[in-house]
Amino acid sequence: MSADEKPSRATPRREDYTIVPGSMGPRRDFRIAVGLREGWDEEGRVFDVSEAVRTARVWMRRRVEAGLPALSGMFARAEVTYAWPRPDGSVGSDREPVALFSGEAVHAYLGHLADAEVEAMLNELAAELGAALGQERIYVAFCGRTWILDAGREG
Repeated sequence: MSADEKPSRATPRREDYTIVPGSMGPRRDFRIAVGLREGWDEEGRVFDVSEAVRTARVWMRRRVEAGLPALSGMFARAEVTYAWPRPDGSVGSDREPVALFSGEAVHAYLGHLADAEVEAMLNELAAELGAALGQERIYVAFCGRTWILDAGREG
């Protein structure tokens, strides 16, 4: 075999798989939903989900470089739809694009962290996403709880 050749790796068979020691634990799934349309107006800039991905990767790298744990997960583009009653008795409805960041605080890597520490990381990342994408509110879920982060600006 020459120096440039890599050894071939056999394709794993079903019977090759075993549970990784220390990887089994309680499920702690999370989700961050952040709008991709800046502001409240239809004319607001619409970001691509790649901007949310870039922001999250910068946050992750910064934490790991500082020797801190970071969350990892998956981004997907979706649309939120909603309706509301108007003062005149009619009903309004709208939709807007959102980025969904979802994953699990995997026991093998983050099992040593208390729920409060995972929640703090979720809030930190959600705030960074909101600031990068011009959002006033970000919706967060962790285990069986949900909450809304609000930038506190009047609109």
